[in-house]
Amino acid sequence: MKRVVLDCDPGIDDTCALIYLAALHHEGSVELEAVTTTSGNVEATQCAVNAAWVLAQCGLRTISLAAGMANPLVLPLTTTPETHGETGLGYVSAPSRHVETDWDMLWCDAIERGTDDLHLVVTGPLTNLAAFRRLHPSHFAELKHITVMGGAIDYPGNTTDTAEWNFWVDPHAASEVFAHTPVPITLCSLGVTERMVLTPETLTTAIDALGPAPIARDLGEILRFYFEFHELENLGYVAQVHDLLTTMVALGTVLFDAPSTTITVHSDDDDHRGTSTIVTGKANACVVARADVDAAHREFVRACGVHAKFFGGSADLDATRHARAED
Repeated sequence: MKRVVLDCDPGIDDTCALIYLAALHHEGSVELEAVTTTSGNVEATQCAVNAAWVLAQCGLRTISLAAGMANPLVLPLTTTPETHGETGLGYVSAPSRHVETDWDMLWCDAIERGTDDLHLVVTGPLTNLAAFRRLHPSHFAELKHITVMGGAIDYPGNTTDTAEWNFWVDPHAASEVFAHTPVPITLCSLGVTERMVLTPETLTTAIDALGPAPIARDLGEILRFYFEFHELENLGYVAQVHDLLTTMVALGTVLFDAPSTTITVHSDDDDHRGTSTIVTGKANACVVARADVDAAHREFVRACGVHAKFFGGSADLDATRHARAED
């Protein structure tokens, strides 16, 4: 069974990724081992509050969770209330709660259990990953599966003309990670993730599939903010759910093509801050060039149906979990 540590900054599309991972955890196809947060869409502690609430609404109250680094490595933090709402969940606010901050220990614990089946998925800025390399270099070196949402490779940026948001927020972290990664990183950049688009119709299908799951009550209001943002940006009344597709790529639940290449990220040039560029050298990335987006939509609806079974007490879901546990 694949084990997952998700490092995220919820965030509306991160919320979709959490819903998806929770479903796979319920059906026993993955073990969601830990969720950690980094400052990006909102600050890291609020991201952790949001993640805890989403997981609880998905029936996962005991997943290990902690807030990570509060600020980028060098630059001041910039957040995006205009994109994700004041607290990161659109028109919904998660109730305040205490969150732990031992994020790096959660990573160490997961790595010490073994890394052959451990998948680190990073859907926010790379601050935690760069900091982890500095704090625990021997553990960092053991990572074997890293998937990142970020960058714009030969494609327009969504923050500047050339830079994607996650890399722009902490360009020094992104630069450091790609310079020192122990394995080629599977990189889901804007050229592929912007194709993963929810419409009101596809969202309604997903909400209907969620059935009695508590998250179904709020998902529409979470996404409505994101739809309105995209409309204001002249992209249509849609929502690009970058992090959902990235999670599917990480777990191999959607077909994709990812040729290997070498990526560098500009960190010290204000005009090109966060810009990711292909250069010559030893491959440090597998950049996803194509993914089966239609299949990804179907997979998300299927996963939403798992939540309906979980909250409906389905015997079929229990049988599936037991069968997978015995494999």
